[in-house]
Amino acid sequence: MALVAVKLPDVGEGVAEAELVEWHVEVGDVVREDDLLAAVMTDKATVEIPSPAAGKVAWLAGNIGDAIAVGSDLVRIETGETAAATPAEPAKAAEPEPVVAKPVTQPEAAAAPPPAAAKATRPVPAAGRVGVPRPEGERPLATPAVRLRAREAGIDLRQVPGSGPAGRITHEDLDAFLAPGVAPTPAMAPDKSVSEVKVTGLRRTIARRMALANERIPHITIVEEVDVSEIERLRARLNEERGEAAAKLTLLPLILRAIVRAVREQPEINAHYDDEAEMLTRHGGVHAGIATQTPGGLMVPVVRHAEALDLWQTAAEIARLAEAARSGKATREELAGSTITITSLGPLGAIATTPIINHPEVAIVGVNRIAVRPVWLDGAFVPRRMMNLSCSFDHRVIDGWNAARFVARLKTLIETPAMLFVEAGP
Repeated sequence: MALVAVKLPDVGEGVAEAELVEWHVEVGDVVREDDLLAAVMTDKATVEIPSPAAGKVAWLAGNIGDAIAVGSDLVRIETGETAAATPAEPAKAAEPEPVVAKPVTQPEAAAAPPPAAAKATRPVPAAGRVGVPRPEGERPLATPAVRLRAREAGIDLRQVPGSGPAGRITHEDLDAFLAPGVAPTPAMAPDKSVSEVKVTGLRRTIARRMALANERIPHITIVEEVDVSEIERLRARLNEERGEAAAKLTLLPLILRAIVRAVREQPEINAHYDDEAEMLTRHGGVHAGIATQTPGGLMVPVVRHAEALDLWQTAAEIARLAEAARSGKATREELAGSTITITSLGPLGAIATTPIINHPEVAIVGVNRIAVRPVWLDGAFVPRRMMNLSCSFDHRVIDGWNAARFVARLKTLIETPAMLFVEAGP
């Protein structure tokens, strides 16, 4: 028998530790080479760790939410045949043989086909089989990719029978569960369950950043009503001219273009504030963070040098980054370095919001829901497409007057969209 110590690999430049966000195995499980062992997270990137050897899991490093140092033991696996110990001479514990597992990003792990041998030996549930709910409090085992697919399909994994090691639910199990004719019937009984969910991974990162922003930044929020009738008409016309083959232009790239124009006149808005050094760093380039809701929580991918992109390039980059964030493919570089952030709840947006600044930035622009409202114009009420902008500022470095001036400039640029495409004179 040999004992292989699987060490946590270097999952990112300069990263000393990673948070354990999911175990794919338990002590006693038999694993094959390249089977997934665990998922760890650093900043906002999740990495899955495969097994470098076949054998039986003998030891696990810790619990979900624990911080594991790079280079330390993550899992220990017994490999080879175990010789039976005699009463006269007990078997000596073998020294672990250190092996550093190669990390696999979550999308790669989800896309990797299972080995042929696994397909031949792993039982697959018969089509039409509906699982019995697991006992209250028992958490179904599944990889992040399987959990994401289940969430998107509206499936309660407690209802799905698992055919993998230790009852783990696989993609094949979901396929069988979703087979035609399968319609799980929820029990019509009072639900008296109470569960405690430890805040880990991305949600814990978000919680810490929100607490930091709320603790350190005195927010001032300005809400301004904006008439978006003309810019919406322009957007529709541009989409019509571009044709069906091109990606549809949303309002967000146009608002980002307005922000680029507005911060030219007020560079202190496009800045970072180091409250420990008491230093305001103004940035010439506009690196716009786009708050994006993902299955794991809120991420902020960054459109770099928005000032150097035309309207269609801006739209394409926003769409690319949003998709990368939602699918878990966004890189560390794409999730860091923003100088000002835009947040929008789309059609779910409210009349007004109070967005929280993305520390160490000093401003955030909140886009609210568009609605048709009666507006007094030229002596009569007329229907207009209206929207509120909710903009928050760090009141330590941005005075109310300057904040109001910035919002007023955004309002002017959005209500007169031709100004977005005309360079100011000398």
